[in-house]
Amino acid sequence: MLESRRLVVLALFAASLVGGFVTGRDILFSLAYLWSSLLMISFLWTWAGVSWLKLSRQTRVRRAQVGRPLEERLAVHNTGRLPKLWIEIRDFSNLPGHRVSRVVEGLGPHAERAWNVRTICRERGRYRLGPLTVSAGDPFGLFQMDRHLPQISNVVIYPYTVRLPEFELPVGLLPGGDALRRRTHYVTPNASTVRDYAPGDSFNRIHWPSTARRNRLIVKEFELDPQADVWIFLDACRHVYAPEGSVPIEEEDGAFWRRAPEFKLPPSVEEYAVSAAASLAQYFIRLDRAVGLAFYGQFREVVQADRGERQLTRILESLAVVRARGQLYLDEVLAIEAVQLARGTTAILVTPSAENSVAVAARSLQRRGLRVAAALIDAASFGGPPGTEGLAMLLRGANIATRIVHKDDDLAAALAGGGSRNGVGLIGVG
Repeated sequence: MLESRRLVVLALFAASLVGGFVTGRDILFSLAYLWSSLLMISFLWTWAGVSWLKLSRQTRVRRAQVGRPLEERLAVHNTGRLPKLWIEIRDFSNLPGHRVSRVVEGLGPHAERAWNVRTICRERGRYRLGPLTVSAGDPFGLFQMDRHLPQISNVVIYPYTVRLPEFELPVGLLPGGDALRRRTHYVTPNASTVRDYAPGDSFNRIHWPSTARRNRLIVKEFELDPQADVWIFLDACRHVYAPEGSVPIEEEDGAFWRRAPEFKLPPSVEEYAVSAAASLAQYFIRLDRAVGLAFYGQFREVVQADRGERQLTRILESLAVVRARGQLYLDEVLAIEAVQLARGTTAILVTPSAENSVAVAARSLQRRGLRVAAALIDAASFGGPPGTEGLAMLLRGANIATRIVHKDDDLAAALAGGGSRNGVGLIGVG
């Protein structure tokens, strides 16, 4: 469209100029000057529209969670003395549902226009914010210029979690169970012995009564808490997940007076499994337990057991990007990774598999002195193969605490042992 308009003006300019030379009439030369001036002014106007601009983009947080909002503030500042007729800002972020692009009209000299963008995160993962392209044009619609701003940033969307009221484990798995007599480099409530101070020891490890008695610096040695570690094994084998189509993202009503609908997990076996693993990790870490995570998805990921909010962040970041693209079944993953677990460790299996090999692997862990629990995602309720109920009977017959999560279940109630299939929406983020 713009190209055709310019060609018409160029044709009029050429015709006027040729006619002026042929006939010698002044009006034709004046028309030639008019068309050339129009082209020059339009070009300069468009060039000025994308020049003397300052665009800022501020993202409040680089970490968000499914079901929670991600907020950004964008501002465009005209640093020149000429007004901007219109400016189109196009955003090329790949965060689903994140709409930053807009047209800014009538930006005066040294004026600034700012706006906030609030997006409810619908899909977990690592996403790119940016780049941006600024476009401007002239009042006659002859030219349009683009200015590319290549700066980008990344944001991680954690998986959806629910606050579990409880997750009952078999006897012997509660705090105060099997003692683990292992030295640790960090301070715990369990001081086992004392030794001489060494360069690099922190001052909060100094045992002052022994220091005063021996007249030299004495520090405390600590052991791990007498609680078994909790390991979560997420089944990310592609062969146990039913093929699923893309889940459409519901459009949000932008009216500020309307209350946002309650968030629900998409009908995806993978999302239910990842959210269950994340919720379990959150539950045990908030009980001050050491939690580890292992899965074989598109890559091998093992997060060594630790405690605290930093450990929860590591686990959520790993679960944010996992995809069910692994080649190894869960029993094969357990055969590789579980051999390093100490006796008394709790192993929680999260899987949509209905294969009896899961029960065989779980009983093998029991014979090695590990405590086992399972959270089964019923693939049949998502349109996948049946068999989850049969696997649950085998696991319960081996005295393995087992929870089953169906499609549209209340995830917190299902993991706590009181799930339902009445379509009740999931409770709020923990």
